[in-house]
Amino acid sequence: MTTLPPTLELRAITKRFGHVAALRDVHLSAYAGQILAVVGDNGAGKSSLIRTISGVYRPDEGTVRVEGEDQNFANPAAARAAGVATVFQDLALVEVLDVATNMFIGQYPRRGPFVRRRAMERQTRAFLDELGVSVASVRTEIGMLSGGQRQIVAIARAMRTGGRIVLLDEPTAALGVRETAQAADMIRTLRDRGNTVIIVSHDMSLVFDLADRIQVMRLGRVAGVRERTRTTRDEIIGLITGAVTGDEAPADGASTTP
Repeated sequence: MTTLPPTLELRAITKRFGHVAALRDVHLSAYAGQILAVVGDNGAGKSSLIRTISGVYRPDEGTVRVEGEDQNFANPAAARAAGVATVFQDLALVEVLDVATNMFIGQYPRRGPFVRRRAMERQTRAFLDELGVSVASVRTEIGMLSGGQRQIVAIARAMRTGGRIVLLDEPTAALGVRETAQAADMIRTLRDRGNTVIIVSHDMSLVFDLADRIQVMRLGRVAGVRERTRTTRDEIIGLITGAVTGDEAPADGASTTP
């Protein structure tokens, strides 16, 4: 068995807002070809964790490492340039623009001052087909799509910008049963393509359906890291609520492959 190095690693991350510590000595390891689920109650530090990884917040202490390199993201653009793509719950899609335009916002292919519209549509169609995304026309306005299709377009856009590490904040919170299944298929596709996937979710059914490992946050700290096949829903809920005693030291979550 060979231990693989983490694609994304947090070491002793602390983030304060005044006298309040949103994150305290947080460790995290995420690996290529795996899904790490981050769970916890409201106020557990999940949002602060995602915003720190994605460059929205800068940690007061600790280190963020991407593929073995220390990073100091000044902003989300720096995180994206390092291969970290984040899809927040609000998706940040422009409803009055079509799918192709949303996919290329800020990165339009141009010939001189003119946007190469056909090239943009062609590349969008090819990329969505490669990911197995079902959208009838890339000229469809985002506002005309279902919630599940919007979520999938947002994930696809994150992938198109070169994200090898994909962070998904509550990816199915506003979706119905069928759309949740579609989004879950897309998340599996990301994993199967070798991406490092981190999902933040309150949906325990989704977590136990998708995750390879589960990291529980409680009161800004890591309460525990568990292999999904070696834990139970009751244990994870107990770690979330404090009914189950958390780990005394951060788990490294090391993964092994033949």
